[in-house]
Amino acid sequence: MDNERIEELFEGLGPVTIRRLFGGKGIYHRGVIVAIVLRGELMLKGDDETGPEYEAAGGSRWTYVGKRHGKTVAMPYWTVPDGALDDPDEMTFWARKAYEAGVRSEK
Repeated sequence: MDNERIEELFEGLGPVTIRRLFGGKGIYHRGVIVAIVLRGELMLKGDDETGPEYEAAGGSRWTYVGKRHGKTVAMPYWTVPDGALDDPDEMTFWARKAYEAGVRSEK
């Protein structure tokens, strides 16, 4: 996903900055991380409050199997809910949720 597309998707939230992160990209709004792009997939920041909302809307949590102990590790990022990538208003709704989760995680 190129930077122009990322900026377009988050336009309803406001300006974002994009930095390299985890071999992918970190997307920040007002200095708060709101999303990442990893292996070409956009994932939104979430937490205990927003995770169930992402899942109810068709999003799934990023997990991976740790190399040292073979245990599944859950990261605080969810795939974008169905349809949001094609609907600016819906994307803005989820981007705001991601920003709120990012703000909460910094406290």
